[in-house]
Order: sequence, then structure tokens, then C-alpha cells
Amino acid sequence: MTKEEIQALRNEPWREELRKKMSPKERAAIERVKMPELTPEYRVTTFTEEVQQGLTKEMAMCEAQRCLDCADPSCMKGCPVGINIPTFVKHIEKGEFAEVISTIKKTSSLPAVCGRVCPQEKQCEGQCIKLKMNQKPVAIGYLERFAADYERESGKMQVPACAPKNGKKVCVVGSGPSGLAFSADMIKLGYEVTVFEALHEIGGVLKYGIPEFRLPNNVVEAEIDTLRKMGVNFQADVIVGKTVSYEQLHEMGFDGIFVGSGAGLPRFMNIPGENAIGVMSSNEYLTRINLMGAGRGQGFDTPVLKGKNVVVCGGGNTAMDSARTAKRMGAETVTLVYRRGLDELPARAEEVHHAMEEGIDFHVLHNPIEYHSDENGRVCEAVLQVMELGEPDASGRRSPVPVEGKTETIPADLVIVAIGVSPNPIIPSNFKGLEISKKGTIVVGDETMQSAVKDVFAGGDIVRGGATVILAMGDGRRAAANMHEYLSRPVTRC
Repeated sequence: MTKEEIQALRNEPWREELRKKMSPKERAAIERVKMPELTPEYRVTTFTEEVQQGLTKEMAMCEAQRCLDCADPSCMKGCPVGINIPTFVKHIEKGEFAEVISTIKKTSSLPAVCGRVCPQEKQCEGQCIKLKMNQKPVAIGYLERFAADYERESGKMQVPACAPKNGKKVCVVGSGPSGLAFSADMIKLGYEVTVFEALHEIGGVLKYGIPEFRLPNNVVEAEIDTLRKMGVNFQADVIVGKTVSYEQLHEMGFDGIFVGSGAGLPRFMNIPGENAIGVMSSNEYLTRINLMGAGRGQGFDTPVLKGKNVVVCGGGNTAMDSARTAKRMGAETVTLVYRRGLDELPARAEEVHHAMEEGIDFHVLHNPIEYHSDENGRVCEAVLQVMELGEPDASGRRSPVPVEGKTETIPADLVIVAIGVSPNPIIPSNFKGLEISKKGTIVVGDETMQSAVKDVFAGGDIVRGGATVILAMGDGRRAAANMHEYLSRPVTRC
């Protein structure tokens, strides 16, 4: 935030009103809210019911009272899309719920999504001043989710205002979080916006990658529907770079192109036995179940392998999603194998906690080195190398080192590999002139998000590799601001 913006926040009249209402000491004495949850025993029986049940109005208003009204709101420094957190929290405290969502939607097009899946503990909540006071941070993520859910359940969804049409057209490749955030900002600026999605449903990774027990499809659909009402045109089953070329996009009249095609190419470990039946990527496993309903009863024809003894390789949120989904698919044992220790798990602490509650066995300091197959070619065992932690690597985490001569073999009739993803190669391979990194990502300006092909901007996983929803959204917003500036120049463009 600029000094002027901070000063404007300090001068808002509600601040003095709320200071008179409750002292900092009284606010500090309020315990952080605990969101109601389904019991582990019940929730492993359902794919579509959310584990976390949301806050009541009273719980949200009480939690909002914990905000200390900092002179310099550090929470905003941790938000990649720049939500005015202090103002929306104070609106909740006063019960002004229409104003809450209006404040959030000025900068975020997916509040119900972000309130559920963003790593607030590392971002806005991780910057909360209460942490310096040895207190738990304000539950900003819970409050954002409450505000979005309250609006949706009221049946009165606010549609942000848009500028008059400026006569220019832009297209978006991919309907994931970066593409949706870009679309929202561009439609507000008066552009005609068309989103092309390769799959048969709109939503990208929000639909195929995240299970409904964490992010229900109807929540994603409600956010997308708001964009439709704003005027964004969505077209599914279009593979830009294959069924539609860069040249054809220009023939269709598009002045600018935003690439948010994600990182849908799975990584494997290239170890012996990895080609056995029953070894699959987390991308394939979750897409079949989340998007195509595999194994979820009548009305769905997509097949998927089920396992009695399932092994999941990895320690991120996707690994947690895969393990918890396997449990819901009826696995007797689900073992999550991770080469570092529990303290080094990259997944959100909340997701790890839920996975443990649901009976997932965490086999840390182990790493798969080989898979054995039965006479039918299906995986039956996983050979694990025992690891120990050595010196910190470039990221600051201690590097896993093999313990020589020490292995362990465990039963496994289904192995789900969740060790990361690589960028979708279609656009990099088919748009001439792009600069591509060694990792296959599109190279863009750090601040502008503009590629070497001047009318092509990009963001999200196609630029970062695997990253979070909110970082992808931040990329989309930066790209929109900079494409608008580029398309507004009174000069001939390349």
C-alpha cells in the first residue's frame, strides 16, 4: 500500500467508533474462532460434503472483533491480490455484510475459493501483528469464506460494475484461477473477454484438481456465474495451440492474449517398476474422480482403479488430496510416503491435520526406489529407501539423504505419484517467438507478465510451475493491468 492509502485507512470514521466500542486489551482476550467440522468417521464416507462447515454470523462477528486495527495493516502486505482486509473485517464486526463483499470484490473475483484453499497462514494471516504478540492471528481466511458464503446463500450475488465497452477484444487460454482473475479485471475495464477452456467444464484446476470435500463445485460455479453476468464469454472444449492457432486468434479479432494454461503435465520419478499397472499420477487420479465422477456411483461411467493398500508419493496439498480421496474410495490402508520429515511437509498444516484425523499413515523419511508387480503386471509392493536429513538446500530446507543399505518394502496395489507438475507444453510448443525456460515455463517480465511476443501475456502455473491459487490470481491481475496499459498506447504494436 502507498502512504496515502494507509493514511486513508487510518482516517476512516469507523475506526474511532470501534475504538470506543472495545479496547485493545478486550480484543486480545477473545479466543480465535474454531470452525465446525464434520467428524472424521463420517466425512470419509462422502465426496461432496465439506469437511469444514463455515462460520455462523455470530462467530464471524466475534472473530472480527479480534482485529486490533493496526496503524499499518501488515496483513495486506501478505495478500497477492491486494484485498482491503482491515476494512472488510471491520464491516463484518459491524454486521454490514453487503459492504463486506463489495470491498472484497473490488480486487478479488474468487472470494469463496480463496477463503477455502489459500494458504492464509503463509500470507495475510502470516503477517498479522498478533503473531508478534504471541497470539493467534485473526482468522482472515475464515472471514473471507464467511462473507462469500453469506452472499451466495442470500441469493443476492453482487455483480461488480463494468466500464462501457472500449471496442477491444482479448482472449484467455485456460479457465483456472489466473485466467478468471485476469478476465474479471479486463471485463471491468471495458474489454470484450472470451475464455477458452480445453476441458469440458469451466474452472480448470479448481474443478479437476481440488476435491469437493475441500472446494465444492457449486461454490466454483457461483463465482464463475458472476463473471458470466459481468459479460465474460466462456467456451469449453477448445484447445488453443491445437484446434485454434495464434494466427487464428488474430483473425478472430483478438487484440491481446493471456495464457493461463496451467501445469497439467505430471512428473514421475523414473524408477524401476513405475510403468506397472496401478501406478498413476495424481493429476489423472484426481481428474477422473473430481471432474468425471469415477467410482462415485450411478450416472458416472469413467473408470478408475481402486486399491486396498494405496501408497501416495509426495508431501504437498495434492498429495493430501489424493490420499484423502483414496480413503473415500474405500482403501483399507493409505500410506503417504515423503522423503523429508513431518516438519518439512509443504502441505498446509490444516490439510495435514485433517489427513491424520482420517487415518492416513504418514511414512516420512522414506522415498520410493522401486515397485514390484504381480503375475498380471499390476503393482503389488513398493520398495522404500530410508532417508535422513542432511544440510539445508537452496530453499533452506534440510536435504534428504539416503541411509545406505536400509530399505523397507510395503504392500501397494495402487500408487499415486504426487511429486509435482510441469507446465502444459501446448502453448510453448505452438506459439512462435515465446521465450521458454529450461523447465518449460513461459518467460515473462516479473512485473508486467508480458512475454517475448508482445501481445501475449501469461501467468499462474504456466509461468511459475506448480503454485497456489492466490499467487496465480495475483499474476492474472498484474497481467490485466499491464495488458490494459499496453493496449491503450497510441502506437503501432508488433
